[in-house]
Amino acid sequence: MGERVSGFIFPGLFFMAGVLSISGSIPPGMSEANQFAERAINWLLYFCGFAFLSASVMHSIFAKKMAKTIGWATNGFQYEIAAVSLGLGISCFYALYWGRAAQISISIPVVTFLFFAGINHLKEIVINRNFSPNNTLILIWDFGVSISLTVLLLLPT
Repeated sequence: MGERVSGFIFPGLFFMAGVLSISGSIPPGMSEANQFAERAINWLLYFCGFAFLSASVMHSIFAKKMAKTIGWATNGFQYEIAAVSLGLGISCFYALYWGRAAQISISIPVVTFLFFAGINHLKEIVINRNFSPNNTLILIWDFGVSISLTVLLLLPT
């Protein structure tokens, strides 16, 4: 049961970022944000910060349990994921307060990491028939965030 529920957390964060952006809520790091794209980028980075920090904890402290929920065996990949997730999470929060250049700088590794993580999860579904919730539902997060950040950052300011 817990594994099924946990699979909805990251997609839920993605949708929450969208709802807050559309509603006009001002994200952390901004005193005002008149344009949708500005709000959406910061809300996505804000929730990415939390997501990556939690992924760091889950892939290090709870490594065996996390691997099982994805449908994988425990191995060194988790500690690598934990390390990169820690850096990405901290950097996402930093970018909230340091403007467009910081947003772009952190978005490049976030988009790259999430997009290729999504490709790997798709491969697991197709080749290994791995339909574990944390291998399938995470696709909403992986592709949703990577595509959204790319599009939003390409919009004219």
